[in-house]
Amino acid sequence: MEPDGATGGLMQMLYDSAWGTAIRQSSTLFPWIECTHVLMIATVVGTIAIVDLRLMGFAAHRRSARQLTVDMLPFTWVAFLLAAITGGLLFISNATGYYESMPFRFKLIAIVIAGINMAVFHFTAYRKVSDWGDHLPPPHAARIAGFTSLTLWIVIVFLGRWIGYSYPLA
Repeated sequence: MEPDGATGGLMQMLYDSAWGTAIRQSSTLFPWIECTHVLMIATVVGTIAIVDLRLMGFAAHRRSARQLTVDMLPFTWVAFLLAAITGGLLFISNATGYYESMPFRFKLIAIVIAGINMAVFHFTAYRKVSDWGDHLPPPHAARIAGFTSLTLWIVIVFLGRWIGYSYPLA
């Protein structure tokens, strides 16, 4: 089933693009991109989980919440950027199918909510991290942000795996 309207035309254009066709028709390109995507998602979730667990009150080996965040953030952002690029490449290989996939749509929504959660945390509780960075348990707002973030990233991974088993084949 192809999407209708302008969005449908865009999805079809992405599907028919040289990149989409090359990825779709190659016997090795899709698996290599997918492997890189999964490794980057694992890095994103792993680095976020380290910080989130600290925010939830689990001690980090001799690191304050602030130092742990500062140490992990560069790895998280690089991995997230690479995951977004590889995810985009996977998407264009079957844009019409992925666009119709509800797990794909839910995954994008969950990523947006995770981003909002991170922004709210950084503009609220994190502003006073120097006041509570070494103390356990962290403030209630930090624990909620950590739990929400960890939960959302587990859901994102779940939805990502679901996508591969539910989208219409090209």
